[in-house]
Amino acid sequence: MSSYVFAPARTVSLPVHGVAQRFPVNRVFCVGQNYALHAVEMGSSGREDPFFFMKPASSVVPVAAGTVQPVPYPSGTQSLHHEVELVVALGRCGSNVDPARAEELIYGYAVGLDLTRRDLQTALKAKGRPWEIAKGFEASGPVGTIMPREQVGTLVRGGIRLSVDGKARQSGDLDQMIWSVNEIISHLSRHWSLVAGDIVFTGTPAGVGAVVRGNHLQGSIDGLDAIQVELV
Repeated sequence: MSSYVFAPARTVSLPVHGVAQRFPVNRVFCVGQNYALHAVEMGSSGREDPFFFMKPASSVVPVAAGTVQPVPYPSGTQSLHHEVELVVALGRCGSNVDPARAEELIYGYAVGLDLTRRDLQTALKAKGRPWEIAKGFEASGPVGTIMPREQVGTLVRGGIRLSVDGKARQSGDLDQMIWSVNEIISHLSRHWSLVAGDIVFTGTPAGVGAVVRGNHLQGSIDGLDAIQVELV
């Protein structure tokens, strides 16, 4: 049995709808600008090749259904933005996966928030520098309860929304994705060997904007448990 010089970090895990077992998180992949109108508001256009960034698993904040999870407002930013996203949780391994079979890797789905230090991201992008500092900070990835695919089916359409203090900010439909979930998984699997426990943030619809301490955010996707957080 291995011993360590200090206790290993705890395994980050997410609640699963209807079962006691939790979903252990391995890697966190994110696809950028995957809704056409959001791509436009971020200065892009058209069906460009998908691009990816990653968050550390430690950035994930589990949010149980029916609860309001406090999330700390991060340091180093004057412009924290909300992005509501469909999160896909993988339950099987795969490499070079055909898009037609990609859904076989999916364990389930959840609602997630990709919190972003937009001012830092904008400045770093202008200099052509990496922007992990804008995306991968502590508590930057709240994720709600996972709904198993066997219960909800394969999600290809359905409303996706976010409100701040009860006022609508983002509204779209999953069928507005530039790259479908199956295409995203297939593309990822050509560059990484995907494993059970990986999760994928699949992009956000238009309407992203700034939030401040005290704001209550609620994200929802048809057929999934909503996510609620309060910035503190």
